[in-house]
Amino acid sequence: MLKHRGFPGRLTGTDFQFTIRRANPKGVTPLTRRERFRDRRPADKRADTAFMEALWVHFGDQPFERGNLDAGRLSWLFGREVVPAEDPFDPASYDALLVIDVDAARASFPDVIDELG
Repeated sequence: MLKHRGFPGRLTGTDFQFTIRRANPKGVTPLTRRERFRDRRPADKRADTAFMEALWVHFGDQPFERGNLDAGRLSWLFGREVVPAEDPFDPASYDALLVIDVDAARASFPDVIDELG
């Protein structure tokens, strides 16, 4: 499992995890698309924004390996702002390649993409 050095481990001052320390011995948690409803807590929205910003700063519009990125946090963006970069795609692989869909990310997180991009 690739460890993304320099990537924030969590949202500062919270328990919102962005990376995992080691591979899951029971198997890889698959990525699934999670629905983001309008009534989500502000803290959850801040975590999504901070995670998207970290992804953009570290990878930009280039493909990246899933590696030690947290499946739960990644699943909130998967299928919308973060999409598979390979076909066939294995959602239960630490080696899976992903890429940021810049147009979708700009629509959902305009402050992050427009400021940094």
